[in-house]
Amino acid sequence: MKTSPRKGESPSQLIDARIRELDDWRGKMLSQLRALIKQADPAMVEEWKWGVPVWSHDGLICTGETYKNVVKTTFSKGAQMKDPKKLFNSSLEGKARRAIDFHEGDIVNEAAFKALIREAVGLNTSKVREK
Repeated sequence: MKTSPRKGESPSQLIDARIRELDDWRGKMLSQLRALIKQADPAMVEEWKWGVPVWSHDGLICTGETYKNVVKTTFSKGAQMKDPKKLFNSSLEGKARRAIDFHEGDIVNEAAFKALIREAVGLNTSKVREK
């Protein structure tokens, strides 16, 4: 199921629509992750790219992809990030990205997830300050 951009809809409205159309655990999980992202960084910008929700702050932070059996958050600079709570469990072999696959019934370590969001924002904002 892919939400198609409709003329005049904001990225936030498209994300709302994606959550609504996923009328199972995946919609609830995506909604929870979105709320945690916003709590971790109130200045986060919601975007809609590649047919999926995207969160940015001075550059891409992460995407929120939904598949049949998983909700995946892919961090664009995940390979550069510390992950003391070992949340990253997917795309571990890449040179840039790292992802977290959430499955039905998973409990999100909210504090650790928000710490990853803040670290990703820090990586982006430190690059902006260097310019």
